[in-house]
Amino acid sequence: MEGLRKYFAEFIGTLVLVFMGCGSAVILGCETEGGHLAVALAFGLSIVAMAYIVGNVSGCHINPAVSLAMLLRKDIDGKDFAFYVIFQVAGAVAAAALLNVLLWFGVYDETGGLGSNGVAGVGDAAGALVVEVILTFIFVLVILGVTSDPGKKSVAGIVIGLTLAFVHIVGIPLTGTSVNPARSIGPALFAGGDALTDLWVFIVGPLAGAAAAFFVFAALYKAKKPVAEEEKAA
Repeated sequence: MEGLRKYFAEFIGTLVLVFMGCGSAVILGCETEGGHLAVALAFGLSIVAMAYIVGNVSGCHINPAVSLAMLLRKDIDGKDFAFYVIFQVAGAVAAAALLNVLLWFGVYDETGGLGSNGVAGVGDAAGALVVEVILTFIFVLVILGVTSDPGKKSVAGIVIGLTLAFVHIVGIPLTGTSVNPARSIGPALFAGGDALTDLWVFIVGPLAGAAAAFFVFAALYKAKKPVAEEEKAA
């Protein structure tokens, strides 16, 4: 039962993230005045809200890349990782389905693809892959840093949400910003076409960026730990 609660929390958290984030892109677009910033804030504020709702239940990963980093850090085991990802993807698909329902009722999709990610902003898949690795690396590195210090627990959701917003500010014109395979899978399944063809970029890139962030953070932590121990001993 405890495991099911965690997985359902990930489902709800990812559903809200994708519905609000991609929904803002669908309704406002990113080319209109203020649209770019509004979409970035919608993703970031969704994380802040969900962190304080499901954070104590599941840790509020709501992103397979984040779950991978937590698996590598041994915060979760292989079983939890598998089920977290399944429920995250299911939440993203449900959110995209709800957005699709809005289109049936006459809402105009400013993105033309339910806010799905694409490679056109950087020209090709290779460029988009590099962008996603870098942006996810930054995002996950911040998450690892802020969640490793119990003293920062009260502000972790805000820090992580603001970080997601600022990586979106850079990434939206380039790839639409994924940094989250589940967020990309949901809309792509409904958009089809290039969104589905290029989907691999937005799965591989974030996972690679998250793994890189873990190894860099681990190296930084190991380099810092002896100093901290010396200070404690003194």
